[in-house]
Amino acid sequence: MGLELYLDLLSQPCRSIYIFARSNNIPFEFKHVELFKGPSNTEGTGKVSLLKKVPALKDGDFTLAECTAILLYLSRKYNTPDHWYPSDIQKRARVDEYLSWHHANIRANAPKTMWIKVLIPLFTGQPLPSEKLQEVMEGLSTSLKQFEERFLQDKAFIIGSEISLADLVAIVELMQPVGVGCDIFEDRPRLREWRRRVEDAVGKELFFQAHEMILNIKELSNLQIDPQLKEQLAPVLMKMLK
Repeated sequence: MGLELYLDLLSQPCRSIYIFARSNNIPFEFKHVELFKGPSNTEGTGKVSLLKKVPALKDGDFTLAECTAILLYLSRKYNTPDHWYPSDIQKRARVDEYLSWHHANIRANAPKTMWIKVLIPLFTGQPLPSEKLQEVMEGLSTSLKQFEERFLQDKAFIIGSEISLADLVAIVELMQPVGVGCDIFEDRPRLREWRRRVEDAVGKELFFQAHEMILNIKELSNLQIDPQLKEQLAPVLMKMLK
């Protein structure tokens, strides 16, 4: 049995794994999971991940969950180019530093744009007041300022002249607001140039293939959401924004 990756490309962590595997020519079977279609569509994932969520990896009898763990497993098993997760201890520490910072900052803010503009109206049938989006965008702006000044600085990529896992994890997260019409790159030339370099490094065709669903997120309004899932997620999504 070969490598299987259980992914929903609406998910930022799933996109980072998909892009990483494809750009490094790692052979795998793409197990497409559609989370919004409810438990019946995630049955296979439950057999792989004890957490019953994506991303999930199955490699023979070995299973693994969590984005960073999967990225590191793939980089080590398939001996991917050193720049992704450098052997140099200080460069590697910089990647680790960003990945640690990312969750409480970029990841804590960027996805909320999609919740506010698409998911909460879809699951509750009610739009949120514009003040909520403004509040989230202010928090995201603070994180982006820190990202540019603390991590990107005047470098081509986060740890220097070559792309790393840090850049990949960052870019997929920052495409989430773009997909719902909040172009965070427009007035940030340094960030915009960094995005262009990341696209070039992984290949533009692959980049936009991976982001096709999120860039057409408004089509979700036509999606038939599993009623049980809607009942479960509506209060959770609302609570996240309090």
